[in-house]
Amino acid sequence: MRLAMTSRELRLDHAVLASLAVAFQPLGYYRVTPLAYRSTPLGMGFGRSRFSSPDDSFKILYLAVDLTTGVAETLIRDRFENRRRRRIGAAEIARWGVTRVSASRPLTVIDLRTTGLLRLGISTDAGRAKAHRYGPRLSRAIHATSDADGILYGSRLTGAVCCTVYDRAVATLAAEPVNELLQEATLAAVLGNLAVELVMSA
Repeated sequence: MRLAMTSRELRLDHAVLASLAVAFQPLGYYRVTPLAYRSTPLGMGFGRSRFSSPDDSFKILYLAVDLTTGVAETLIRDRFENRRRRRIGAAEIARWGVTRVSASRPLTVIDLRTTGLLRLGISTDAGRAKAHRYGPRLSRAIHATSDADGILYGSRLTGAVCCTVYDRAVATLAAEPVNELLQEATLAAVLGNLAVELVMSA
């Protein structure tokens, strides 16, 4: 794995970054995506998210180990903070779909699930804060100075495993057809895990 010491904004220790590179093959990981894009289940765009490019120099795709985390990271997030009434309308969920994604080979990812950020000397906000101030800069440094296919991290919302895949590695992924999230048999249980009530008439 090719690694360098520096990036435009962050200095990453060569040895530490190399030690965080692990082989990881997502199999049946979940992607929650707007139904408007169901014909391109692995499609990507530029945006502002935890590990997205801060200067639109690359694209990134997010995967979650379970549907609860996928829904939490896309639809729920922090919308119900300090609210006793936690309800979401079926009309909103009807705009979303879900697919399962697998890699054809193990990916080389930077593992930030435990002490990675601490060992790199990077603010833990990069992986765990609400605001996306540090994560994009770290992601750009990793993308620019290594051959890593993505980043492995724990969801801030559920603690479960999430994986980001850089656009340069998306060709290794295959996605199942996108199904309507509202028709998922486990949706009620997923929302129950998040203490959210589904309201059929929004």
